[in-house]
Amino acid sequence: MTKKFNNVDSIIFDLDGTLWDSRKEVASAWSEVIRGYDYERKEVTFQEVNDLMGKTIDEIEDILFPKLPKEKRTEILYECCENENSYLRKYGAKLFDNLESTLDTLSKKYRLFIVSNCQRGYIEAFLDYYNLNKYFEDHECPKSAEIVKSDNIKLIKNRNNLKNPVYVGDTQGDANATKDAGLEFVFASYGFGNVDEYQYKIEKIEDLLEL
Repeated sequence: MTKKFNNVDSIIFDLDGTLWDSRKEVASAWSEVIRGYDYERKEVTFQEVNDLMGKTIDEIEDILFPKLPKEKRTEILYECCENENSYLRKYGAKLFDNLESTLDTLSKKYRLFIVSNCQRGYIEAFLDYYNLNKYFEDHECPKSAEIVKSDNIKLIKNRNNLKNPVYVGDTQGDANATKDAGLEFVFASYGFGNVDEYQYKIEKIEDLLEL
C-alpha cells in the first residue's frame, strides 16, 4: 500500500478486475452466440476476453470481427452482450475474496459508486445476482460510443455532488481516465492490468480499509 486517504468522501469503482472476475463466464456466453453465425470465428477464448477487458464496445467488435461490415459486427456483439447479461444474472461470476464484507465496512464511511466501460445491464447483473445494490448509490456505463470513461467518472461526481472521490481500477486505461477526470487513482494490483502511475495501491480489496 501507499499513502493514506486525505479527506476522501467517496469511492468510485471499476468492475472487471476490481470487484469481480467474469472472464470465464463472458467467454462461454459469447462463444455460445458466435457458434450460431456462419463466420470463421467460432469461439472467444478466456485469454481473448482478458485482453479485451476495459475496452469499449466499438473497440471489441473491431478486434473480434475485423472482416465483417460494421452493421454485422455490431449485431453479433450486441447479441453476445445480451446473452452475457442473461448468463451472469443466472450464474454470477467470481467475486474477489472478502468483497462484500469490505463493501459493508466501506459503505459506513464512504459513498460508493461504479463506473465501467461495459454494456447496459452488466452492472445490474452484478448487483442483482449478489444483492449488492444496498452498498452502491449510483452507477454508470457508456450510453454511446462518444462517451469515454472519464466522462462518466465526472458525471457520477457531479450528479451526486461528490467533493473528493477517488477511483479504484486495475488497468492503464482506468488510470488515464481517472487522471482526465481530475481524480486520484487507486491501483488494484490484484486485477488484470499493469499501471505506470498511481496515487494509491492495493494488493487485495480489503486493503482499502487501511487507507
